[in-house]
Amino acid sequence: MVRTLRGLVTLFVLLPVTRLSGQSPTGLGLPGLWELERSKVKADGPKRVMIRPDSSASWGKETVRWRLTPAGEIMIALGGEWETYNLKLRGERLELSGGDLAEKITLKKVGAWTARPPNVPVPPDPDTIP
Repeated sequence: MVRTLRGLVTLFVLLPVTRLSGQSPTGLGLPGLWELERSKVKADGPKRVMIRPDSSASWGKETVRWRLTPAGEIMIALGGEWETYNLKLRGERLELSGGDLAEKITLKKVGAWTARPPNVPVPPDPDTIP
């Protein structure tokens, strides 16, 4: 019995680490402060994105809701609708493509996540809006 319990505990401890190192992200390494690669920075677009474990992400004055799919994609609620992007998370690098992006973008993790200010709500989940 003790041996079986140890085996299950080991499986649940190692499973997230194994999945994080593969192509399909679990979200464990996603929260943090991310910065767009310098060569890709455009004057009119966001340069830094704060991704939080509470399913919110912020850049500038914009705050959105996010969720991961089992297929390794990230969905971001923009204007009451989900926009879906391909996502590759490799260590301190985050690559997004597809959705409304004309070309792939890469962000580098530059810091830890910070809490969302209490006066900034997480936008509603588009799937739950009547």
